[in-house]
Amino acid sequence: MLESVTIVTDMDVTILKTFTEVHRTCHFGKAAENLFVTQSTVSARIKQLETELGVELFKRNRNNIQLTTAGQKFLKHAESILNIWNRACLDINIQEEGKTPFVIGAVPSLWDVYLGNLIIRLRSQYPDMATVAEASSSESLIRALLGQSIDVAFMYDYPQIPDLESKDAMSFELIMVSSEKKQTVRDAFTKNYIYVDWGSSFLREHARHFPDSPALDLRINLGHTAHYLLKKEGGSAYLPEPMVREDLSRKSLYQVEDAPSINRKSFAVYRQNENQDFVVELLSLINPQV
Repeated sequence: MLESVTIVTDMDVTILKTFTEVHRTCHFGKAAENLFVTQSTVSARIKQLETELGVELFKRNRNNIQLTTAGQKFLKHAESILNIWNRACLDINIQEEGKTPFVIGAVPSLWDVYLGNLIIRLRSQYPDMATVAEASSSESLIRALLGQSIDVAFMYDYPQIPDLESKDAMSFELIMVSSEKKQTVRDAFTKNYIYVDWGSSFLREHARHFPDSPALDLRINLGHTAHYLLKKEGGSAYLPEPMVREDLSRKSLYQVEDAPSINRKSFAVYRQNENQDFVVELLSLINPQV
């Protein structure tokens, strides 16, 4: 059972990485692609982990894999172990190279939208810095910040935690897109609509604009997974305009014209009294007027 924590200390790091990647992508096939292994290998690793722990970690529904209650409890421990392991490996390797480590975390969709260019600029401007980029959920990023395994995190909703501070980062437009031409909002909600969790303020705006929307069959907290499903199986969803710009140009996706756009802000979160000046510098690299 989960109380037998001694098994965790001996667990293969690879299996823990597989577990967290399946949670992150909500998809065994996508996790396999990201880990460069077969889907059967991912399934076998998860099965091994569940057997060792004596619990079921995932609810396996088509295109909607979610953690069980036991899985949610185990996730915190798995992430803590991986964070400590990764930071230890990083510090040892970088110390030998004489570079200064700086770990940047973000929710996955922000890497897709604008943070990728930040890494390019950082490497150019700070050649003596060893930059590490990580993607995870907001909850995992907060735990990593408090555990000092990352230095700054970019997310949609900043936490009200005394030990953490935040600054405005970048904002962008979320637009409703569809795999079909000339769809209306009503059409979108009645045929394969994917609700993407862009944070609490998006939830409020979505409810304000669509108070009579039907019950939602599919919720995903990863924009790139929703993007992947739209292109593979069709449907509609709110996605960042930069993420779908090329799809709109190629007409592989279409904007739902009568759906309002929703502005989304993001924040840089860091530990109180640490890295504040450098966070300001990071924001200036993202947005020159900061």
